[in-house]
Amino acid sequence: MIIIKSKEEIDLMRESGKVTGYVLRTLADFIKPGISTMDINNYVEKTITGYNMTPTFKGYGGFPGAACVSVNEEIVHGIPNKNRILKEGDIVSVDVGSTWKHYVSDAARTYPVGEVTDEAMRLIKTTEESFFKGIEFAKVGYRLSDISHAVQVCAEAAGYGVIRDYVGHGVGRELHEDPQIPNYGAPGKGPRLQAGMVVAIEPMIVEGSYETETLLNDWTVVTVDGGLAAHYENTVVINDGEPELLTL
Repeated sequence: MIIIKSKEEIDLMRESGKVTGYVLRTLADFIKPGISTMDINNYVEKTITGYNMTPTFKGYGGFPGAACVSVNEEIVHGIPNKNRILKEGDIVSVDVGSTWKHYVSDAARTYPVGEVTDEAMRLIKTTEESFFKGIEFAKVGYRLSDISHAVQVCAEAAGYGVIRDYVGHGVGRELHEDPQIPNYGAPGKGPRLQAGMVVAIEPMIVEGSYETETLLNDWTVVTVDGGLAAHYENTVVINDGEPELLTL
């Protein structure tokens, strides 16, 4: 069931979104060669709790971290580790959620670690671009798959694969609500978008095959061919006019 949010609920999510967005914005300066993925996790947790909010991911379904930190071929759900040290040329995706008075915001970015190859930077930028192509259709009257289709067209036109196994979703009092939002598919399908819907739109784009596998830790999802992966996500409010990005 898709839950339409009231103005009061969106106000709470807007406060949460400000903190999630701030964390991701400031991580751009924090991330550098020589730090561990646990250092990133600790920065995320300290910042969110410093605003009297709760890191949504910590303990969610048993996940041990306050953030998902995924390096290179890791697509999503990377577990922070004090022994996983970032090096020059890596790329790292950080997925973060903040909860404020029971309401959640959810967003992700992929960052270059020091100097990266032109190819890696192109993947990061295309993943972000595909998100913004998608939200051109995140308006009242369009159908859900219009967003999905726009993401796919942008990514595949640049020569990349679009992950099928993991999708965007509604967000509100729960981290994952209806509807699911794939990053691929034909346009004109699914429910019509309505004012008050709040969704996490999150392209996950890869260099090669979109096939995935999960590591033995039962969390971390990687590309089967070792290709780099990038992730870009915001919590988005559907309006009569332009959508509002709560976590930008």
